[in-house]
Amino acid sequence: QVQLVESGGGLVQAGGSLRLSCAASGIIFRFNAMGWYRQAPGKQRELVAIITSGGSTNYADSVKGRFTISRDNAGNTVYLQMNSLKPEDTAVYYCYTRSGGDYWGQGTQVTVSS
Repeated sequence: QVQLVESGGGLVQAGGSLRLSCAASGIIFRFNAMGWYRQAPGKQRELVAIITSGGSTNYADSVKGRFTISRDNAGNTVYLQMNSLKPEDTAVYYCYTRSGGDYWGQGTQVTVSS
């Protein structure tokens, strides 16, 4: 079955950096677009970044220029490098893919203190 396992979240001060990782299994990774979403308390889940199988990327306006999504097809892993973090980036971050259905990771908490 499809499994997505995130890691790399934590507590960081504003202006700091974190790198999230998502290890995928149960899919032919190189054929799948992969995405990162986030959900802050009391808010809807929102798209942060997406990377296609061909490596094209798209970002939410709120993270453009600060976050970078990348993928390692040999390692079946997608990354989210987050720089210049702001308190409003605080959320649970989820890895996502679609493979005959929608699949989500368990989420990793990112907390940015001011």
